[in-house]
Amino acid sequence: MPAEIRIYFEGDKLLKPGFDTFFGELRRRAREIRCEFRLISSKSGEQAQHDFEASLQANRSAWSILLRDSEGPLRRRPAYAHSERAFWMVEMMESWFHADPAALARFYGPRFKRTALKANPNIERIPKKDLEKGLRAAIVKTTKGNYFDNKTSHGPQLLAAIDPNLVRQAAPNCNRLFQAILTHLN
Repeated sequence: MPAEIRIYFEGDKLLKPGFDTFFGELRRRAREIRCEFRLISSKSGEQAQHDFEASLQANRSAWSILLRDSEGPLRRRPAYAHSERAFWMVEMMESWFHADPAALARFYGPRFKRTALKANPNIERIPKKDLEKGLRAAIVKTTKGNYFDNKTSHGPQLLAAIDPNLVRQAAPNCNRLFQAILTHLN
C-alpha cells in the first residue's frame, strides 16, 4: 500500500480544485488508510510526463500517476515505459463534460443547448474537433461566456460539478484510472 499517491495532470494549476472534487471518492479512501493524495499540475502534457518520470525516481515511496489529454484517438498514442501508471483523458478533458450534460445545463443555465453535444455513450470516441464544436454550440447563447475563453474559471467548476460515476460509465480510461487507484488503496 503506498504512503502517497501523486497524480501529475496536464493543465493549469487552477484546475486543481475541480480535480480535487472530481476525485473526492479517491481522496476520502486514501485518507481512511492514512495515504496522502496529491494533485500536481503541469502546464503541458510533455511537462506532466517529465514531472511524472522525475517523481518515479525522486519519490519512490509514492505511487505516481500521469494523467493527460490524448489529443487524438488513443490508438495513436506512444507506449510509455510505465503504461500501467499512464492514464488518458480521451481525446481531451472536456470529453468528460459530455458524460454529464445535466451538470453543464445547471452551470450554463436555461439557454444551454444540450442537443448540440455529440450523443455517444462512449465519450472517448468523440473526436476532439467534435467535442470543441459541440461545446461551443451548446453554450453560445448562455450568459457565462465561451468556455474556451474562460477555461481556467469554467473548467474547475465543471470538473467539480460533473458526476464521476457518469464519467466512469462513459469513459473507459477514466474508469481504469479509478479502478487502478482503488486497487492500490485496498
